[in-house]
Amino acid sequence: MSGKHINLTLKVWRQKGPKDHGSLVEYQAKNVSEDASFLEMVDSVNEELISKGDEPIAFDHDCREGICGSCGFVIDGEAHGPLKSTTVCQLHMRNFSDGATLTIEPFRAKSFPVIKDLMVDRSAFDRIISAGGFISVNNGNAVDANAVLIPKTDADEAMSSATCIGCGACVAACKNASAALFTSAKISHMALLPQGQVERKERALNMVAAMDAQGFGSCTTTGACEAACPKEIQLTNISRMNREYFAATATKRPKHKDGGAG
Repeated sequence: MSGKHINLTLKVWRQKGPKDHGSLVEYQAKNVSEDASFLEMVDSVNEELISKGDEPIAFDHDCREGICGSCGFVIDGEAHGPLKSTTVCQLHMRNFSDGATLTIEPFRAKSFPVIKDLMVDRSAFDRIISAGGFISVNNGNAVDANAVLIPKTDADEAMSSATCIGCGACVAACKNASAALFTSAKISHMALLPQGQVERKERALNMVAAMDAQGFGSCTTTGACEAACPKEIQLTNISRMNREYFAATATKRPKHKDGGAG
């Protein structure tokens, strides 16, 4: 990579395992290209650690294109770092000053236990998704898309909700560690589309019940989740989730974790 290079001091959270005590350990990131992504910068630090026979810094990553939602940690108190609407894998070093000191920590939440270093267990999100179940459609040939009329406003809202990548930044940014923004985006997506109508009430009840069962905190609508979201999921989804939930309680009951009705 060409262009300007910078030097940084990193204070990185190191924790050997879920039951171990962790602490911040200081490292030097030298001669880092401003064109490098944040994860590439950490890669270079890890290469140096490995060359010395030290344990590299563990962190989640996969596509590195801001799509999969695998990556995520807190940089100087901000989930995914200081750049709005950006995942940490798409955050570039040109956004930091030469000589800066950066504190890097995992997403902090009871429902996201630390696995190692910057890696956390976000499988609680998977269990919320699983509680949403499936959609019911008629068997046979696929229906022509133009035969299912959907108002553009509904389609736009549904697609905006569907852009949630489940990274968990909303939980990390929330003072209550609430998963309301994530859960509401998943509920909103299908509630706005005809394909999601058959199980609409059950979906809202069961996903909210699963969210609570996973130990996430309550939403107090501070807006920190929306501000931290790399995909700009909006708070209006939480309002919709609340409407869906309370409307469903009139005729339906959520299922317990064993699958039985409450």
